[in-house]
Amino acid sequence: MPTSNSVALYRVKRLLAELSEKKGRGTELISLYIPPKKAIHEVISNLREEYGTAANIKSDSTRNHVMDALVKTMQRLKLYKTTPENGLVIFCGALPTDGPGSETIFLYEVYPPKPIQTYLYRCDDHFHLDILKDMLKEEKVIGLLSIDATEAAIGILAGSRFEVVDEVTSGVSGKHRAGGQSARRFERLREMELTEYYHRVARHANKALLEDHTVQGLIVGGPGGTKDDFLKGEYLDYRLRKMILAVLDTSYAGREGLRELVDKASDILQDVRLIEEKKLVTRFLREVNSADGLAVYSVKDVLEALQKGSAETVLVSEDLDWIHIKLVCAKCGSTREANVPRSDYIQEKQKLISTPCENCGSLEFEVSERDFIEYLADQAYLSGANVEVISSRSEEGEMLKSFGGLAALLRYK
Repeated sequence: MPTSNSVALYRVKRLLAELSEKKGRGTELISLYIPPKKAIHEVISNLREEYGTAANIKSDSTRNHVMDALVKTMQRLKLYKTTPENGLVIFCGALPTDGPGSETIFLYEVYPPKPIQTYLYRCDDHFHLDILKDMLKEEKVIGLLSIDATEAAIGILAGSRFEVVDEVTSGVSGKHRAGGQSARRFERLREMELTEYYHRVARHANKALLEDHTVQGLIVGGPGGTKDDFLKGEYLDYRLRKMILAVLDTSYAGREGLRELVDKASDILQDVRLIEEKKLVTRFLREVNSADGLAVYSVKDVLEALQKGSAETVLVSEDLDWIHIKLVCAKCGSTREANVPRSDYIQEKQKLISTPCENCGSLEFEVSERDFIEYLADQAYLSGANVEVISSRSEEGEMLKSFGGLAALLRYK
């Protein structure tokens, strides 16, 4: 089902975390990366050749597992008429379910968030995940520099992550000279102190933004004219000077000045995820604190809003580690559903399956379970709502978690 970018990224991150823990016995796990322009029939033809090669594997169990995984992969590929827009990734292989000898063939299908560049087939004792992991790295990292005559701070903004990476104090004398000093001598000493301070700030910024992090843009801010003097003096590395996106006036410098920069630079940083999350959570807080506000929170109220079609956008913390459990009565077909924190999962599941069916009293159920955010995304799609997964690393993410990690902006009451 169609999803927002944040949900698609969440799904890939969650799957990568799961697959990174998987280990096969011998070289039994297949990793297949198909670029968008690669024809499906060519891939199937390549896998048939690999199937013939696998027949020569000496170990009976390894041979059977690899051949079974190749068959399952080819069967899945036959469901596609064309390669998806960004390509396709398939991980398939024999994984133990209950110790040695309990191996079962599992297949995981991934729609990558960005186009795959090269075709790759690997058969190993682990899944090759590096290509997908690289796709999840934030491409656009913005540097932030807030400076006045007393202090400076350097930060980075990458997607939904804001971080203060360095701080520098000036040690520069105040504007009022001590008694006995001539005004001219005082100004000369102060200018020397400022020059030395600017050089220090530049060294710290060059290291933080060019060596420790590779930024693609820089925003400079601060109160008064210090920032302008600093930039006119060309203390910064020429590479940073070339990528300055904006120079903004702020009320503060240092750490607080960086936060103010993030707020003031929203028009410049429209494509940075943190700004999107800030706007969404700020809107939610405004609505929820208004008597007639169009917002709800809690699992019960959000799901109810989705069922009624009143939810416009659902905000969910990526740390909301819940499971959706569905029971279908084996005799009468009636269903029972529950959403539970993963920490209470075993206890709640046992309680559900030990409670007789309300219609026929049977204790035989077919039980299915899935990640709650996945379930939420499907429910939102059915009602025409959007789901935004909010990073837990941002301040906005922490605010959302204080409301239980789930909220909805409404179309109407």
